[in-house]
Formats: sequence, structure tokens, C-alpha cells
Amino acid sequence: MNGTKVLVADDDTNVLEIIRLYFSQQQIDLIEAHDGSEAVALAEREKPDAIILDVMMPKMDGYQACREIRKTMDTPIIMLSAKGEEFDRVLGLELGADDYVTKPFSPRELVARIKAIFRRMQPRTNEEKEAESANVLQFQDLHIDLQGRQVTVSGEKVAFRPKEFDLLVFLARSPGSVFTREQLLERIWGYDFFGDIRTVDVHVKKIRQHLAKLPYECIHTVWGVGYKFEVEALCSA
Repeated sequence: MNGTKVLVADDDTNVLEIIRLYFSQQQIDLIEAHDGSEAVALAEREKPDAIILDVMMPKMDGYQACREIRKTMDTPIIMLSAKGEEFDRVLGLELGADDYVTKPFSPRELVARIKAIFRRMQPRTNEEKEAESANVLQFQDLHIDLQGRQVTVSGEKVAFRPKEFDLLVFLARSPGSVFTREQLLERIWGYDFFGDIRTVDVHVKKIRQHLAKLPYECIHTVWGVGYKFEVEALCSA
């Protein structure tokens, strides 16, 4: 990770010191912020490769900082907090965070999670791009351009975050098939994903919001199992 630039925002100097020492060993350039407002300003100015936000900070907490950063940047964000309740984890994911680490943590785990996020962000191979560009998924009022990674809903283009698009495409390619949350995590996020299984639920919720203008629901919950994609009058182009 030589040359990687990571912004860490935490008002606990002990936490910053631990991260600073370990990141130095890993040849990671550390940018330090001590509150949420400073983190937002530094993120815009320094353009880091990844951002780590403590939840409880003065002036602006980590959730608010995450929300502000997400308005202009898609940089991977890891939330850091002593809170381990499910509500707190889900809230961070809904605001756009990519992962959530609960204190106390090991710096080694933190770096491993950053590496895992970077691996998931690696560009697709030419073979993968060619396979995706070979077709377009077309349903009633829903058009998914695999090559351009564009989704059109009832005639309007809708912006999807990368994992939201990947999840929609994976489900739409197998209409009627039911997939468990574990299967979706493995196929979309990879076997090395460290996050909560509720990540799938959060992304499905976001997809449903994006598709709200459709005259039907196409992402269905199969209670006790997972999710499936199914619409009436299916057709493929």
C-alpha cells in the first residue's frame, strides 16, 4: 500500500497514535483530523484514497461528516466507533459508509479492511467488460445498460452507487431466482468482506428507492431466505 493516502478523523489522541505507528510501518500516508468539520475540509482538499471516521467527535460527528463527504465524493469510508449496536452500524451504511469497525480494534484489522475495499474497487478486466457489453437488460419501464453502467427508470436516468448497480444487475440477470444474503455478499462483495450481513438489506433498500417510479416492485423479499428479482412481462434485448 505504498503511497496510499488515508484520512483518519478521531478526537482520541491515543487512537491516532496507534494508527499512526502502524500505518507508518505499512507505508501508508496518514492525514489526521480531530473533529468532523476538519475531516470534511481535509477530504475535499487532500482527496485521500480512503477515509476513517470516528462516530463520536466534536463540532460534527462521524455520521454528519460521512453525509457531507458523500455529497461530493465516492471515496471509501470506514466508520469507527465504540458503539456496536445494529442500529448504529446500519445507520452508518445507510449514510454511505462502506464498512464499520467497532472499538477496541487492531490496526492490522483496520488495514485489512482498507485493502479489502481496494480489492473490490479494482477495475474490471477486458474480458469482464466485453462480457458485460454484450447485452442490455430490458424490462417493462426499466432499462439497464451494462456497458455504460446506466439505469433508466420510466424514461429517466437514475444514479446508482457501484455496489447498488452490481447488486441490481446480479439479481436482474436471474429473474425468479432466490438468493440468500450470504450468497449476495459473496458474489457482490467477495469472500473477504468484513462488514455486517445487513449491508445487503441496506443496499436493497437504496435500490428500491431508486426504482420507486416503476409501476411495479421488482426486488422482492423472500422472508426467511433472501431476495429475488421478478417483474411481469419480462423481455430481454
